[in-house]
Amino acid sequence: MTIATSVRFDIKTAPQLVSYESIVRVWKEADGIESIGGAWLFDHFMPLGPDQTGPIFEGWTLLGALAAETQRLRLGLMVTGNTYRHPAILANIGATVDVVSQGRLDFGIGAGWFQFEHDAYGIPLPPPRERIDRLGEACEVIKLMWTERAPDFDGQYYHLTGAYCEPKPVQNPYPPFVIGGGGEQRTLRVAARYADMWNLVGVDLETYRHKSSVLDERCAEIGRDPSDIVRSIQLNPDLENLRAAREDAARFIDAGARHVVFGLRTPYPDRIVERMAEEVVAPLQGA
Repeated sequence: MTIATSVRFDIKTAPQLVSYESIVRVWKEADGIESIGGAWLFDHFMPLGPDQTGPIFEGWTLLGALAAETQRLRLGLMVTGNTYRHPAILANIGATVDVVSQGRLDFGIGAGWFQFEHDAYGIPLPPPRERIDRLGEACEVIKLMWTERAPDFDGQYYHLTGAYCEPKPVQNPYPPFVIGGGGEQRTLRVAARYADMWNLVGVDLETYRHKSSVLDERCAEIGRDPSDIVRSIQLNPDLENLRAAREDAARFIDAGARHVVFGLRTPYPDRIVERMAEEVVAPLQGA
């Protein structure tokens, strides 16, 4: 069995088709288990899956509530859709959650993708190339607002004039940027420039290895050490077969992942985080 003492293990609870009380229960359980490093939500306004009519909580609002309900966990959205909010607004939202959590925010962001949701809400979804260019500008805008008193910015898509963001995040210089996506020509270039952590979801092992090697190349192009970027993978385990979840995680760890996020499907079984810690994480850590 792979020994992974340097790997962080997190959980993710999609805030759809579930009660607030159930999510709080799972997050509080995770908060009390030292081997679980963090917890995540996603960022959508309509449920993913075949039925978009069910209940779903807005991600950043819920994240602020969960920040107040927990004490230890790192927390974030895996990942924020950049198309949903102007980055100046998002900078203020993220700073607020970092303050509420006393410096526990991991700032996840991606280009956005869910066409049905954009159409339903009347939110423009630009073509892929523009979306990625907007993502890069958004990262620059947010970093400026988190580090400068009242920055100006004149980009192709976003413009700031004396844009205050107070209070600043607790974390110095700012919360870690977690960038999701695997597009080799543009997304991985944005990740190489801005990411502290890079995440993929829904890929097989060989694809993960390949995308990670491309990220190395994109870092080399700008003179950045690729080891500065933590490699992350999201897995969706069968909660009735935790042995398979452990073996799956071990394979990605062998491929270089140092951050593993386990998506928990609803309804959440009793003691599911405790069982994940005991039957998946502990053996991988050699405990």
